[in-house]
Amino acid sequence: MKKVMIVAVLLVSGVMFAQVEPKFEVVDQMVKATYYHDNGQIKEQGFYLDGKLHGKWSSFNEDGTKLTMGEYSNGMKTGKWFFWNENSLSEVDYSNSRIADVKKWSRETLAKN
Repeated sequence: MKKVMIVAVLLVSGVMFAQVEPKFEVVDQMVKATYYHDNGQIKEQGFYLDGKLHGKWSSFNEDGTKLTMGEYSNGMKTGKWFFWNENSLSEVDYSNSRIADVKKWSRETLAKN
């Protein structure tokens, strides 16, 4: 019985601390990367070009709700990025990977539209 308990504890601890390996695939001469939360949900997804972040990137919380969406150009944030949380949506405009402008909407304002 003692051996069964030890094996059970080892199996449970192994499952709890197991990490989901990222997935990499070639798409249109870029590498599409998908990183996962421990529960198997997608954590982050986007592209690399020549080893630099490039193209669309999105991040998600553990229940799959989108947190961030934006674009990189040769490793630098560019254009409009969107950041969601439970109370608001922020739109951040980037120029040369620096913040150029920020707009923020509350959940109540978004619900009215």
